Amino acid sequence: MTVDESPASIINIDLTAVVVMVADGEPYVLVLRDSGGGFDALPFGPLQKDHGTLQAGMRSWVERRTQHRLGYIEQLYTFGDRPPWPKGLDAGTGGRTLSLAYLALVQEAHPSFVGHAAWRSWYDYFPLEDWREGTPAVREPLLAHLEGWSAAAGPRGRTARAERIGLTFGLSERAWDDERALERYELLYEAKLVPEARSDAGEATAADIEALAGRPMIQDHRRIVATAISRLRGKIKYRPVLFELLPEKFTLLQLQRTAEALSGMRLHKQNFRRLVEQQRLVEETGEMATDTGGRPAKLMRFRREVTLERPAPGVRVTATRRAGYP
Repeated sequence: MTVDESPASIINIDLTAVVVMVADGEPYVLVLRDSGGGFDALPFGPLQKDHGTLQAGMRSWVERRTQHRLGYIEQLYTFGDRPPWPKGLDAGTGGRTLSLAYLALVQEAHPSFVGHAAWRSWYDYFPLEDWREGTPAVREPLLAHLEGWSAAAGPRGRTARAERIGLTFGLSERAWDDERALERYELLYEAKLVPEARSDAGEATAADIEALAGRPMIQDHRRIVATAISRLRGKIKYRPVLFELLPEKFTLLQLQRTAEALSGMRLHKQNFRRLVEQQRLVEETGEMATDTGGRPAKLMRFRREVTLERPAPGVRVTATRRAGYP
């Protein structure tokens, strides 16, 4: 019996990393600028024979392409239905490609640039997800396009599309769910309201769509980032991942701004601090921060014992009433 080694039978393993940090209250992802067709990319590369493990291979590619070493890391998802690579970027040798995505959290005081790698706010790619200053400006125009897309379907399809739009966008008295970032992106992709969908279909992107949809990325990389956003927004509510993004010592305001950066919502200051105090997530260091731009603030640190005391030591985020969420 011979093994079929035709290109169609080959399965390539592509390793992709979503590297996240928060600086000055803004969430950033590490990207490779203008990697294909003017689109950004996440750090990526194929699994190679000299990679001892999948994680080792992913760390190697991130360091090789960005000169950045990773700390906290977890597997995010496996993607198997990606479109063809842009010319000159094919990481495989033909056949099918499985993309194994990883999520990495790093601490850094300020975003910095390393060669063709850069830190970009994840809201550059997903402006619809940022409610910190009120209703995003792109929301109503995108909803208008979605209504047209829904109306273009037949009677049964129109009802199903309208229900999906209402659920994912928090319409008709439904609450806005910050964890549905991936579902919202996939709905916009299906409606061809993101440049990647038009590019994958070999179509040109209308100027108004390009202005509303956020910065595009190659392949399915923006879908991978949306997956990471949804994962993190859910995870901060039951695991202490916020502290992986903070320095060892921090103020309560820094902690709140980090939670707001990831959730895309402004939080009620007193309620947030009361929650942190009740759950005994942090403890005082006995030191003060004097570089706050105002009154000195107490420096805190994460109580690692809390992970042994209860199974879900996360931060339940509750938005302020004045934020204007649907």
